[in-house]
Amino acid sequence: MRLTPITLLLLTGLAVAQAAPSTSPQNPCAPVVLSGKALSQVKRIYVESFGDDLISKDMQAMVVESLTNSKVFAVTENRDKADAILKGSTLEKTSQEAHSYSDSTAVGTVHGSSSGSLYGSVPGTISGSSSANVSGTRMADDTSTSSVTTANDARASVRLVNSDGDVIWATTQESKGAKYKGASADVASKIVKQLIWDITKPVAVVAAPAK
Repeated sequence: MRLTPITLLLLTGLAVAQAAPSTSPQNPCAPVVLSGKALSQVKRIYVESFGDDLISKDMQAMVVESLTNSKVFAVTENRDKADAILKGSTLEKTSQEAHSYSDSTAVGTVHGSSSGSLYGSVPGTISGSSSANVSGTRMADDTSTSSVTTANDARASVRLVNSDGDVIWATTQESKGAKYKGASADVASKIVKQLIWDITKPVAVVAAPAK
């Protein structure tokens, strides 16, 4: 089969088009590059403000401290240098519970006795005598105690967003306080521990079915 010059030109153009990388619709000459990183690639994090109130600022500072102390991530204040941005919101609630207890004990005893006699002759006179004795004892003990317990609850919801604006990780943690730390500090620690676990946890490998 003899190919004409026009046919050869068309075939060459088709081959070049198939081999060329895909291009961005905004710039037909520029190839499409996926800039957003996956969760496993995140090493440098920018922590965005959680809010302007004091509780939100404290939580943000605690999360930054926990991320830094983990030695797994670098926390940067340069948003453009970050692999991902950590965004979140927090809630802290303080309540008081009143407890009271009372106990009372009472003991009482009563003793009584009486006697009488009658004697005489008929006809004649009749005489008699009588006596009575009554005693009582009462003891009472009243005990009451009261106390007020302050409960501190903290909750935070955070998400990790890559440079493409995709949410690549999210978690919600809450706490009533730990043995050596308050509720907010415990929540910040839980957030970082969960992030490290989700990044480093082993991926389950599903074996292919035997043929």
